[in-house]
Amino acid sequence: MEKIHAERIARVRTALESCGLTQMIVCDPKSVWYLTGVAVEPYERLLALYLPAAGEPTLFLNKLFNVPNPPCQAIWHTDTDAPVEQIAAVVDAGKPLGIDKEWPARFLIPLMEAHPAMPVKLASDCVDNCRACKDEAEQELMRTASHINDLVNEEAKHYVKAGMTERQVAEFIDARFRAHGCEGPSFTTIVSFGANAADPHHEPDDTVLKEGDCVLFDMGCVKDRYCSDMTRTWFCGQPTEKQAAVHDLVRRANEAAEALIKPGVKLCDLDAAARDLITEAGYGEYFNHRLGHFIGQTDHEKGDVSSANRTEVRPGMIFSIEPGVYLPGEFGVRVEDLVLVTETGCEVLNHNDKHWDVVGK
Repeated sequence: MEKIHAERIARVRTALESCGLTQMIVCDPKSVWYLTGVAVEPYERLLALYLPAAGEPTLFLNKLFNVPNPPCQAIWHTDTDAPVEQIAAVVDAGKPLGIDKEWPARFLIPLMEAHPAMPVKLASDCVDNCRACKDEAEQELMRTASHINDLVNEEAKHYVKAGMTERQVAEFIDARFRAHGCEGPSFTTIVSFGANAADPHHEPDDTVLKEGDCVLFDMGCVKDRYCSDMTRTWFCGQPTEKQAAVHDLVRRANEAAEALIKPGVKLCDLDAAARDLITEAGYGEYFNHRLGHFIGQTDHEKGDVSSANRTEVRPGMIFSIEPGVYLPGEFGVRVEDLVLVTETGCEVLNHNDKHWDVVGK
């Protein structure tokens, strides 16, 4: 097993020990890859990594999976075998077993029936909390994905023109991601014109861009398994005084939260820094979502930047800072960056200008 995977497994084992566990089943394919380097999308089939507190981990693999050289002990099965029985023969039935949040009931329940006296405990946090703090290799992959996102965002800014549809621009963005060597978008690309931008999760349709509309791009790519995510908002033609003022407010909220980021600060305090500024300006009710989310192999990983999360920021965490103001029937503004927490502060992974600008001419 490669050094990087051994180090990650050691971190998860430390987390298991702190939870009073000596064994765990990991089945989220992204977590399995994170810990072993084995990349499999099992669909309805069983994929599992048995991780004991000590000793060699065991992969349970279907012979249809393309894993020519497993990095640890492997137990193989076919579609007509009973892989849960194989797992039941390996686990220590006399001790609690940690279970991944992703494991389907069709596998978990038969294992519990095989060992009815064995306690099971949700243990995903033991892996998810480790994944939340990116190691140096992951940080570099995230920088690369964000750099590509910056490039494509700038390309799209110059591409969009009055008379184009949201769908047309979204398709351009997705195509440019592929041209830059990405696997594809990390989520459905959001292109919102005018009043559509007041819906934070509007999906692009045949709305045509016209003079006076705001133009919101929320976009991200997947490059070498890791995701990017950013939002910029501009205007087709000179913005009204109200549009410009709201945009300036949202940008300042983004910058206020980013300025506070350093190890030891609570995530809820970052949310408050942005939310209080927007509330003081009279738009608090129109900032209707949390300030940010964690990101890595998926666009939304475990963890968020919200008023309810009192977790302290730690080096290696990567999350979004994305305040917004959404005025139904009028327009919406969101400004989003990804930030990497460093030992002394943070590194903002997006470098495109956050000020409002005129596009579409």
